Amino acid sequence: MTSRSLPRLACLLGVLAAFSAGGAVAAADHHHDARPPALTLNAGAKWQTDAPLREGMTHIRAEVEQALPAVHADQASPAHYDALGAAVEAQIAAIVEHCKLPPDADAMLHGVIAELAGAADTLRAPATTDRRAGVVRLVTALDAYGRHFDHPGWTPVATGH
Repeated sequence: MTSRSLPRLACLLGVLAAFSAGGAVAAADHHHDARPPALTLNAGAKWQTDAPLREGMTHIRAEVEQALPAVHADQASPAHYDALGAAVEAQIAAIVEHCKLPPDADAMLHGVIAELAGAADTLRAPATTDRRAGVVRLVTALDAYGRHFDHPGWTPVATGH
């Protein structure tokens, strides 16, 4: 790991910890009352990606698509939601550890990572929570990623709608 990547890693880990410890309010505190920048294109083009980012996002997308039939049929158990949340968190950790984007692309990625982490929190929430909302949030974050990041072959999540 380079010394340049340490501040980025610390920031992303802070975002993840903030969402785990208290959601969007804590994340805003971590960023000194600033949210990650709204997703935009890079002067009209999609943002650069690297292999670790593409691999992690591909894995998250596959996990979501595998879970969708049970979610749609209202047959996903709390264990299914917990497992999906854990899988997303594991991929986020791998992305944070291995992804090395230019600073501007990295800043844009913070918003996607924050949404994925928030969705994972919802998936792993108490059973009284509508965990399907976490799946919807994952699909939304993955679709936003595809619209804003250059990931060859990326297609929107097949939701069956």
